Amino acid sequence: MSTHARRPRTTRRGLRALVLTSAPALALLTAPAYADVPEGWGGATEVNNLDALHAFGIYVGAPLVLFLLIVLAVYLPAMVRGEKLLPDHSTGEGQWIGGPRQGVAELPAPDGEDSRAGGASGRW
Repeated sequence: MSTHARRPRTTRRGLRALVLTSAPALALLTAPAYADVPEGWGGATEVNNLDALHAFGIYVGAPLVLFLLIVLAVYLPAMVRGEKLLPDHSTGEGQWIGGPRQGVAELPAPDGEDSRAGGASGRW
């Protein structure tokens, strides 16, 4: 064999060895950061107690105030314009979507007692 055929194999082995040894070498070269703890952080033995009223204000009062602000932001402009806020269901006719255009006048009348023409029926 010539040296030309061996060269890629040795190059691949060398690259493989370099990759496999570089990760552990970099891990060994890292060192912990030697930084001082900021003043007031180290050795703090103070315990901040939260009384019940303060906790109620944070966990119930603040979300309630936020909810009320959002409701006002949504409804206040409509109220200023004089719009109705609730839908009025008393007016208007029922709509038959996909039904005959003339209403029930186009429906065929029942021929006899056993006829199914004329719309829905129910028997118990």
